[in-house]
Amino acid sequence: MAKKKFIVGSFTDEAVLFPAVKKVRRAGYKLHDVFTPFPIHGLDKEMGLRDTSLHTAGFIYGITGTTTAVSFITWALTIDWAINFGGKPYFALPAWIPVTFELTVLFAAVGMVLTFCWLCQLAPFVKKDHFNPRSTDDTFVMALECTGSTNESEAQQFLQSIGATDVKVETRETGWWLGSYANDRMRFEKN
Repeated sequence: MAKKKFIVGSFTDEAVLFPAVKKVRRAGYKLHDVFTPFPIHGLDKEMGLRDTSLHTAGFIYGITGTTTAVSFITWALTIDWAINFGGKPYFALPAWIPVTFELTVLFAAVGMVLTFCWLCQLAPFVKKDHFNPRSTDDTFVMALECTGSTNESEAQQFLQSIGATDVKVETRETGWWLGSYANDRMRFEKN
C-alpha cells in the first residue's frame, strides 16, 4: 500500500483552527483532512468540500426497489403463476402498493447505508488512522499532504505561525488496513 508524507499540526481551540483552515487554503497547501472531537459548523465549506450526492444515490436505489417490486410481482402474478383472486384482474396494481413501498424503502435504506460506509471508508475490523489519538477527546488536528512542490520546513513554520501547538512530519498509509491499534502503533514507530 502506498505511503505518503503528511505535515500534521495540532490545535487546542476551535477559534484558532477555523481561521487556520482559511489561511492554509489561501496559501495553496493541499489540505488532506481536519480531525475534530465534535462537528464544527461551516468547517466543510472552509475546507472546500462539496455537498454530498448521497440523496441522488438514495433516489436511484429507491427507483431500483420500485422497479424490482413491480417487475417481480407482475411476472409472478400474471405470467408464472396467474391465479384469479376473487375476480380481481391479474394486473392489480393497487393491491401491490404496500409491497412496492416496502421494497422501495428497503432498497433505498440499505443502499444508502452501504454507499455511506463505502464513501467514508467504514467497515468492521477496518480502520483509518487519524494521526493523533487525542483528536477524539480535546485536540483539533490538521493534516497537510506533502506534494512534490511542498517544502516541509516552510509548511511546518507556516502551521506554527497560524496557531498550531505541535507540528510534525509523519508518514502514513492512505488506504484501509486490517489490524489493531497496538500493532499499528508499533509499525509506525519503526519508521
